[in-house]
Amino acid sequence: MSPGFEILLVEDSEEDAELTMRTLRKHGVARRVHRARDGLEALQVLGLEEPRARHGALPRLIVLDLKLPKIGGVELLRILRAEVRTRLLPVVVLSSSREQRDLEECYRLGANSYVVKPVEFERFAEAVRGIGDYWLTINESVLPHR
Repeated sequence: MSPGFEILLVEDSEEDAELTMRTLRKHGVARRVHRARDGLEALQVLGLEEPRARHGALPRLIVLDLKLPKIGGVELLRILRAEVRTRLLPVVVLSSSREQRDLEECYRLGANSYVVKPVEFERFAEAVRGIGDYWLTINESVLPHR
């Protein structure tokens, strides 16, 4: 992983991860995307769990699936918001879940946005592009830009 990646994508689905990363790169939204396949790996990448893989700069955005092995997305969000270092880091939930309890719990825990994954290829790519455009180019962050 190169230092200064823009997005941490936490996604266990190979297909969804590949489509997300390809869309972000193709449209020039984010060229530096790092993928964690589960919640534990995400914590390691962020330097919040042993072995500490990073102590440097945080990504500008986390795109988080909910249904993950080892540590699920809701629990990961809870941990991120409890840590001073990651409390203000923008987190967009990108999940196939339309469950009201998931939506409410994510917002209660401090998710910045909740997007239901569209099933159709074009709509999925459009949603990912919109997430990247907004959070990396339009939104003003309290975190320093790299």
